[in-house]
Amino acid sequence: MKVRNFALPAVGLLLLSLSAFGQTSSIEGDVKGVDGKPLRGGLVKIERKDIRGNYQVKTNKKGHFFHAGLPLGMYRVILEVDGKQVDMVDNVRTRLGDPTVVNFDLEAAEKRRQAMQQAAESGQLTKEQTRDLSPEQREQIERAMKQREEALKKNKALSDAFNEGMNALQAKSYDTAVAAFEKAGELDAKQHVVWAQLAEAYIGLSGTKTGAERDAAMEKGLLTYQKAIELKPDDAAYYNNYALALVKAKKVEEAKAALTKAAEINPAGAGQYYYNLGAVLTNTGQADAATEAFKLAIDADPNYAEAYYQYGVSLMSKAQIDAEGKVTPAPGTREALEKYLELKADGPNAESAKGMIAMMGAKLDTKYQNPNEAAGKKGKKKK
Repeated sequence: MKVRNFALPAVGLLLLSLSAFGQTSSIEGDVKGVDGKPLRGGLVKIERKDIRGNYQVKTNKKGHFFHAGLPLGMYRVILEVDGKQVDMVDNVRTRLGDPTVVNFDLEAAEKRRQAMQQAAESGQLTKEQTRDLSPEQREQIERAMKQREEALKKNKALSDAFNEGMNALQAKSYDTAVAAFEKAGELDAKQHVVWAQLAEAYIGLSGTKTGAERDAAMEKGLLTYQKAIELKPDDAAYYNNYALALVKAKKVEEAKAALTKAAEINPAGAGQYYYNLGAVLTNTGQADAATEAFKLAIDADPNYAEAYYQYGVSLMSKAQIDAEGKVTPAPGTREALEKYLELKADGPNAESAKGMIAMMGAKLDTKYQNPNEAAGKKGKKKK
């Protein structure tokens, strides 16, 4: 009796084990790489969809994989290479008996991907491509096609508006240029070049106006240049052009700061920027600061001939003339002018530079003679 009682549960356990074993399935397949050859070491992830379950296996040297002992069900089979998902087969239902075959051909998949991308860009899908798409994929591609179509329309409108603005700006039709660039800015507010050209249009427009209208156009130009700089803060040319606009607006200190910023951003162009700064300061009567700026231009670009000339001129303005009329230039004046002649012997300012050099150490006639008195003496007749 005891033997029989122990044997029955054992038989029951054996039957349960065989029943569970009979409900398992398997998945196998071959994997080819983008070069068309068997892919070794690819990771195949097998994810069960109806209930939770995750399995994985790697491909062998022949590119083959096999995973047994999978519960019957619906699976998603994913192929990973170097940690990245490269392909996937969804809704794979396993069966009893023979393994369910899932193959991966990355070369063919890449060709399909490229063809699908071209189809999405052109807006034309073949019947075969449409048939192979899931509802989600079809919706995604249709959405991408619509977005691309809208983007193309927007880009064309933006390009047309910008080109119209540039043509009008070159023709000095500033009202037309302003309208065109403003339209371009509405189409895409992140295009810094649009704002920079709009600023130039406003500044040009201010030159055709007077009074309050001129000031309003100039202020819009300055604000628009600030917008361009916000979008492209590393563009030295924007700071330089902004500074020139500030000079026209008689905001000299702000112009100096903008030109200095341009030199910081682009050290290679620092000579030009400091030269511009010197010119601004000279034109606004700030002689000492101008001298310093021209010296900075020389330091930044030792071969900048015009900077040497202007530096020499600014130093010459500081020359001392004693009671006897002897001219004593400020230190460095002669050297600056001679360097200009060395760099540009036939330059536009060559004769002027030579004249200033000849004046150094010479005596000027400091005696004053009344021109009327001289004329009166010439007019007297002998009796």
